[in-house]
Amino acid sequence: MTPAGTILVTGSSGYLGYAVAKELAKKFAVVGFDRRAPSHPPPTAECLYTDLTSEPSLRRALEAVRELHGERLASVVHFAAYYDFSGAPSRLYEKVTVQGTARLLRMLRELRFRVEQFIFASTMLVHAPTTPGRPINEDWPVRPTWPYPASKVRTEQVILDERGDIPAVFLRMAGVYDDLGHTAPLPRQIQRIFERDPTAYFFPGNLAHGQALVHLDDTISLYARLVERRAELPPELVLVAGEPETPGYGEMQLLLGRLIHDEDWRTIRIPKAVAKVGAWLQDNLPLGRKPFVKPWMIDRADDHYELDITRVHTVVGWEPKRRLRETMPKIVAALKADPWAWYRENELEVPAWLAETFPPGPSETELSPRLLDELRDLMRGNVHVHDAPVQS
Repeated sequence: MTPAGTILVTGSSGYLGYAVAKELAKKFAVVGFDRRAPSHPPPTAECLYTDLTSEPSLRRALEAVRELHGERLASVVHFAAYYDFSGAPSRLYEKVTVQGTARLLRMLRELRFRVEQFIFASTMLVHAPTTPGRPINEDWPVRPTWPYPASKVRTEQVILDERGDIPAVFLRMAGVYDDLGHTAPLPRQIQRIFERDPTAYFFPGNLAHGQALVHLDDTISLYARLVERRAELPPELVLVAGEPETPGYGEMQLLLGRLIHDEDWRTIRIPKAVAKVGAWLQDNLPLGRKPFVKPWMIDRADDHYELDITRVHTVVGWEPKRRLRETMPKIVAALKADPWAWYRENELEVPAWLAETFPPGPSETELSPRLLDELRDLMRGNVHVHDAPVQS
């Protein structure tokens, strides 16, 4: 089959970049940019190991793309960015996310690429939090509350300044999960209840508040639709996207308690000051593994994000087919079927008692479904890796 064009995906070995690149490769020639050489690159994609913070590295990579595929790019899907859960400011937000994006756009124009679309992976967190019953749309005030979304706001402005005549889509997505969990806060909430961690019984925010999420499959389908309909879209398009229902933290606690332990889980709201002392103690005393919850997260415990997806439905005909409430039984079933594999997939530290209660089975030494999938593609000859031309 003749490809419908060439698509450049930055951050192509990441969770979203890998999945989106794999889907787009069904119709397009996909080239992936990533700073680290992935052990298993996206299938059916050419992967160029590229550092967006280095002008020579980026220039060599783009010149290689032009030599291999020509000057026309159907889309640039831009995932590459800096992110961490420390909540602290970092110069890497500016260096990687903001200036890396500016450098990419400038160089695309300097090398005279004809780019039909630039999709920026932003986040719903650029918006000010809301309250239940008042969903966020694209016109909601932009007021990020911590460094990660603040870097996305600055990057959106950079794109406006540097895009020239390149049409741009600013996709402000909800958090992405799948049938194993994978979005950082959700697996840790499940983990705390599964382990009956004392912190699972307390919460420092409004129990009716929550965070919008969206399933990975629906996210992939949205990116595919945006690329397919690129010629129909306006030159600047802002979209918020996620599931339209946002379960509150208390509702999720009850659901997880029933699914995991077949009991109604009681969650007590506590003052933020008390929660911060507890978080500090856990983080600084030799009590075992380091906690996921940091003091800065406690200040954000009341933040509520639910979304109005009218525009994305109207413009590209997209709405999510999956729902978190319906997927939770699958996520918990995967945990119960093989806790070791589930912890590994979600990059969680296995507690000492798990070895006695749930001895590791054969799957602990087997490959994950995703890795098996990647290796099958590799053996079929669908992966092409180019590294030497673009080493920085």
